[in-house]
Amino acid sequence: MQILILEDEALVAKNLEKLVRQLLPNATLQGPLVSVEASMNWLKQHSEPDLILSDIQLADGVSFDIFQELHLSCPIIFTTAYDEYAIRAFKLNSIDYLLKPIDKQELERAFEKFHRLKNTPQQELFPQQLRDLLTDLGNRSVKKYKHRFTAHYQRSVVAVADTRIAYFVREEVIWLITSDNQRLITDYQSLDEVEELLDPIDFFRANRQYIVRKSVIESYRTHYLGKIELSLTVPAKEEIVISKDKAASFRVWFEE
Repeated sequence: MQILILEDEALVAKNLEKLVRQLLPNATLQGPLVSVEASMNWLKQHSEPDLILSDIQLADGVSFDIFQELHLSCPIIFTTAYDEYAIRAFKLNSIDYLLKPIDKQELERAFEKFHRLKNTPQQELFPQQLRDLLTDLGNRSVKKYKHRFTAHYQRSVVAVADTRIAYFVREEVIWLITSDNQRLITDYQSLDEVEELLDPIDFFRANRQYIVRKSVIESYRTHYLGKIELSLTVPAKEEIVISKDKAASFRVWFEE
């Protein structure tokens, strides 16, 4: 069995290779290929693998461009650090969809699904399912995030670019704290409302009280109980703590 890995993060690729070798010791691994260009060149020059493990975001673009161009028939397991993509579409039209960091049991279940469908009539549907997936994603409007936020400063209303925002904090009302430590009152009713407007690449919901911008996180440390404590370049009134349950997703987000 030949498996091709498309992944541009060296540490992630190394861990994925390790998991695959543990679960499928007889498989032949190809890659990792880090870019759309390299992946397309490889696939044009070699026969199709039995299975592809593909990150969505590669070094020079998204892997969907590969599959739009080459019309492959082999099944694909998609991986990504973000869950804003159409999960239902992935579940219906690919072998599986795994969120990073890749969990060994989740990967094992994906392999079991692959083996279960292999050499069945379902396998013949893979090419059409992939086309349906790409069509579905192409028809979805790209979510646009807010880049300017209005807030109150004394008796004036001011506009603050998202690049100037250090964090949002809920203290009876929703406050916007700028990178130069200005505290501005917003008209938002909840952090949930604010979170929907922010690009998740740049902002992280630390807990019920704080949403922080990546660029102002100076460092973090892991508590012995598994929770994470943040140190910001713009200090908050209290320590910002991320729960143990969210610690893994935070690390992935912070390293992107």
